[in-house]
Amino acid sequence: MKSFDAIVIGGGQAGPFLAARMVEKGMKVALIERKFLGGTCVNAGCMPTKTLVASARAAYVARNSAVYGVNIPGEIAIDMKVVRARAETVTMNARNGLIGWFAGMDGMTVIYGHARFEDPKTVSVNGETLTAPRIFLNVGARPVIPDLPGINDIDYLTSTSIIHLDTLPRHLAVIGGSYIGLEFAQMYRRFGAEVSVIEHGPKLASREDEDISDAIADVLRSEGIDIHTGVSDIAFARSSDGITVATDSARIDASHVLIATGRKPNTDDLGLDAAGVISDKHGYITVDDRLATNVDGIWALGDCNGHGAFTHTSYNDFEIAAANLLDGADRKVSSRILAYALYIDPPLGRVGMTEKQARASGRKIMISTRPMSRVGRANERGETKGFMKVIADAETKKILGAAILGIEGDEVIHGIIDAMNAGTTYPALQWSVPIHPTVSELIPTLLGDLKPV
Repeated sequence: MKSFDAIVIGGGQAGPFLAARMVEKGMKVALIERKFLGGTCVNAGCMPTKTLVASARAAYVARNSAVYGVNIPGEIAIDMKVVRARAETVTMNARNGLIGWFAGMDGMTVIYGHARFEDPKTVSVNGETLTAPRIFLNVGARPVIPDLPGINDIDYLTSTSIIHLDTLPRHLAVIGGSYIGLEFAQMYRRFGAEVSVIEHGPKLASREDEDISDAIADVLRSEGIDIHTGVSDIAFARSSDGITVATDSARIDASHVLIATGRKPNTDDLGLDAAGVISDKHGYITVDDRLATNVDGIWALGDCNGHGAFTHTSYNDFEIAAANLLDGADRKVSSRILAYALYIDPPLGRVGMTEKQARASGRKIMISTRPMSRVGRANERGETKGFMKVIADAETKKILGAAILGIEGDEVIHGIIDAMNAGTTYPALQWSVPIHPTVSELIPTLLGDLKPV
């Protein structure tokens, strides 16, 4: 049996950085990864997909360049092999960077293999047994495959496998109208494929307010994406030239099907029972406000604990654990103000409460909206789709939440994120003097238009 000061299972966006901090403190750490360092973000999520989004935007801009007085003769052609290779290069650069970083770190032992608990202080991997007083789980999540008629008879894609496509689908059917599915839908439409989105719920991006959801649908429809919501029945069958997707309201002749119906944690084969670690009915490991499980000496970080499922929340889990365990701090998950983005184009930046949540909270609230068509920078750039929205507490004057669906919305939202984390009241932010011409300069104007509801 090999002994360590700590064992980290999973090489995503929390565990490796925590392992590095512990090594800096002179600890002996084992980092176990069953496949690739970097987790979903580096290998099948943020980095490759946003690289693909950038290629798709380049195609979109080229096709619409005449609007800006730039004439490109001939048809805009897409080389999917180059597109794929570019995304793969970005992934490999990041992954190899992590490999090199850890290789030069005394006290770090990286082990590739499948780890399982033998007891609360012991794990087995590759036939060896390792023990440590502290064990951190950062095992991530994977796509959920729903039990739909005919699904096992077709060769479907997931968010992991679709990034390896080096040919253009004739017609891509996306099953699931949430964040992952919508990004791939627009991306492949811009590459030149016909695209249909099929969603069980009554609207796209169900987490968002109805006005945001409707605006997202308008953006996608304006680019020729076929959207089906409120679909109760879906079945698949092979056809002579692809896959038939039959719903209760439509029949789609697809060449490829992307299943984007959610994700589930990679906790079913960790041997949690042997360690006595409790998980919920969906497989998410139960943790307290400091990310500790019910078993002393075991913590769960990142997607597998169900508190965020984003790269930035996973990294924040590392920051919380490191601050509490190594720096004598007392940081809590409940102090985190959730923010995220949807990377369609234009992107959606989101922070805090939705309008629906704010109304349900019983607070006296104020709301302001502003269409991007009334943002000078958006008009200059010729990108006026979407709108800004902010919700504030009428009594405390604190900002409760905001949504910016529009050009650079994923960047502009950070001014509000920072204000909310600093506890700044909206009148104070209203009197800032932003740079002109920018999209962010409209934040004080947006706040000045807050009205009670």
